[in-house]
Amino acid sequence: MRKLVARRAAVKAASAGFAATVLLAPLLGSGVATAEPAAPHQLSVDALPAELVTALSRDLGMTPTEYLDRAARAQQLRDYATDFRAEHPDTFAGAWLTPEGKAVVAVTDTGTGEVAAADGYQTHLAPISANGLEGALIQLSQWIAHLPREISAPISSVAIDVLNSQLVLNVANTGTGHLLNLPTLIATIKVVLSPGGGGAVENRPMGGDTYITAAKDLHDATLRGVDVCSFGFNSTDAAGNALNISAGHCNPNVEGNGPAGVYLPNVRDLPNSIEVGTFAKSVLGGPAALDYSVIALNERAVNGGMDQPRVRGANGTSLPITGTAEPVTGAPVCKTGQSSTFTCGFVSADRVETQLFTAEGISKTIRGFATSACTLGGDSGGAIVSGTLALGITSGSNAAEAPNCTEANTKLAPYGGTATLGIPIRSILADIDATSGGGVGSGIMVRTKSTAG
Repeated sequence: MRKLVARRAAVKAASAGFAATVLLAPLLGSGVATAEPAAPHQLSVDALPAELVTALSRDLGMTPTEYLDRAARAQQLRDYATDFRAEHPDTFAGAWLTPEGKAVVAVTDTGTGEVAAADGYQTHLAPISANGLEGALIQLSQWIAHLPREISAPISSVAIDVLNSQLVLNVANTGTGHLLNLPTLIATIKVVLSPGGGGAVENRPMGGDTYITAAKDLHDATLRGVDVCSFGFNSTDAAGNALNISAGHCNPNVEGNGPAGVYLPNVRDLPNSIEVGTFAKSVLGGPAALDYSVIALNERAVNGGMDQPRVRGANGTSLPITGTAEPVTGAPVCKTGQSSTFTCGFVSADRVETQLFTAEGISKTIRGFATSACTLGGDSGGAIVSGTLALGITSGSNAAEAPNCTEANTKLAPYGGTATLGIPIRSILADIDATSGGGVGSGIMVRTKSTAG
């Protein structure tokens, strides 16, 4: 996570906004959705690792059954909302799950609301459509991107808060942040002050299956440090290549300075760590505004089990992946981690944009989703799931410098709690395939229990 130190606290405002407003959103109508698509495939309750069950109770206050049911309900809502928006593009204003797990569809007029209500959904009357909010977000992000770095540095992120029909701008609580003049073209904007930016992130393994990488060979005498990240989802492409999806900023040569190796860390003899692959493709920003890497795994990695549809969690346990999902505000999520264990939360914003600066000072726009799950330094690139479905990979966190999630939760509680920026897995897969040129990554898919060999 070293390269993006300047924007570690990228999603605090989104998390705070959800926690503070979801309980207060006025709802019109009642009842349970009846016209929902079929539920996505999930594992049975007894197939979940015991450590994940513990995390669900600790972090979400949910039973395994409630977690799986709500994760499935979120994807049903997403499917319905996609079709509903296509039919009512000017009046659709968002969709989310309440803390009680009820599906809500927001609209800008009562006539459209009656359509959703007739399908069994709760409805919420909003002043601005989803198209209007997204247009405002684009304008604001463009304005931020063109600011001098010394002026834009206090701005961590901007997110869409569909519950309150507003944008949430997270600004560091500094003198520059207080003096920032916001563009008047944004009528519905909420500014949240957060702690000032921290120092450098300590690079040490804290996440799930961690790996190390460096711009040079590990035996190079001039090497002064390594980057620590986490493997995401095991994948394969049309040619049968064994791949893993991680974060783009984890690649020390993301700007195209040659391939970088990926190693399992040997903490007692770092130069002789075992190489398990190389970065085949990395994206940080660009047209798709994503943060991802494709790691080409070698035979040693495959023989070690990285051709399996699983992500590791606490104490050596693993969770089978049964499919992919899309972020839905209010959906339950969990992050996997070997050292930081399973940690869980909710999707607090299904669209967040942030300007990240590389070590060279180049600004990159990154688009993803925010969750309240705690992630620590070294978790970048790791897997985020909803139920047993692949949801995304970790890009950044406001707890990257904390030694553990207990301390992170305590220190960040006054600012809305822990927050993580995730990159949607379906957007990643689509971009990899579209830009593969028929080579590595063409026809890529996440390995799932149903497709595993």
